[in-house]
Amino acid sequence: MIKDLFHKNRPIYSLEVFPPKKDVDVSVIYDALDEFKNLHPSFISVTYGAGGNTAENTFAIASYIQNQCGIEALTHLTCAAIPDRLFLTNFLTNLYRNGIRNILALRGDQPQWMSDEQFAARFYNHASDLTKDIKETYDFSVAGACYPEVHQEAASLKEDISHLKIKVEEGVDFLITQLFYDNETYFRFLDEVRKAGIEVPVLPGLMPITSAGQVKNIVGMSGTKIPKSLANTIEKYKENPKDLKKAGLEFTKSQMEELLKQGVDGIHLYSMNKVEIAKAIYE
Repeated sequence: MIKDLFHKNRPIYSLEVFPPKKDVDVSVIYDALDEFKNLHPSFISVTYGAGGNTAENTFAIASYIQNQCGIEALTHLTCAAIPDRLFLTNFLTNLYRNGIRNILALRGDQPQWMSDEQFAARFYNHASDLTKDIKETYDFSVAGACYPEVHQEAASLKEDISHLKIKVEEGVDFLITQLFYDNETYFRFLDEVRKAGIEVPVLPGLMPITSAGQVKNIVGMSGTKIPKSLANTIEKYKENPKDLKKAGLEFTKSQMEELLKQGVDGIHLYSMNKVEIAKAIYE
């Protein structure tokens, strides 16, 4: 299980992949995984399709990572995707029978097909509730998400960390951060987390900016801030995609080097399913 790796293999190096959309040839992700395997990551996480529309693929991909690639698979699961306790038990049993022992428990955003009323009436309100029931059902290593720049729905950092503490008390074994581009933000957050008595490993999550169009999506989805130095770089190379990609990768490399120098628990790379990006960073 992933939680055990922190005791013997620090720093941890991990990747995130996502199931292809329904109209994309699913073999593409398996070809990528065969190449990701050669980078020897400690684990690979697989996102849960929005609203579960690629749930079967999530399960199949996680099983491939665990059983064919021989790498620990971390399966995402969102509260919004679970109609009742029986669904959760069946989902966990499927994972367990296939040798998968790791779950990232998330509240998850409201799926597009779900009405406000349905979302408000979901069976699990919070990731902490989900974590509690996972731990009561099977011995899984459970990961949780955290937000160095504060969750968009939290009133303050203090409130956000108090919710985080509840997650950890319910059984979260380690945390993975939302992506960020300012290391000082991460270190300040980590200080506050430790002051609150949260002792579990906190993996910084990094995503290289490799195109100008990506910036709007990243800021829109995560609310993360782009530091002035990176914004200037994007502006400078916005008409030259090749140089922008190179500069974006260099920024993430220097970000990672500083984090490792400061003794972080590991690095989690949001790879966007792109092998060449992971290779450029990790090699």
